[in-house]
Amino acid sequence: MPKPYPREFRSVVRIARDREAGVTVKHIANDFGVHPMTLFKWLRQADVDAGVKPGVSGGESAELRKARRRIKLLEQENEVLLPRCRWTVAMPGPRLRPA
Repeated sequence: MPKPYPREFRSVVRIARDREAGVTVKHIANDFGVHPMTLFKWLRQADVDAGVKPGVSGGESAELRKARRRIKLLEQENEVLLPRCRWTVAMPGPRLRPA
């Protein structure tokens, strides 16, 4: 996977929005050494973050990634602990009684 551009580099979005008539997004992307599709994606995400277009904002996206990671970890822990729990319950022998 290619290395992402630094957050500060995305100021090119502001420049692309404030461009003069006749200057294309492709031209601006080439001037900054960014692929035009990357700049279009940044512009689209900026619209979502500003509430102009519907979609998941950058902050919400980060929260979702964090939640998915946490769910995956909990599922893995459950896979390890569940068989041990079943084995313990199935073992014959004396049980501890509540006091």
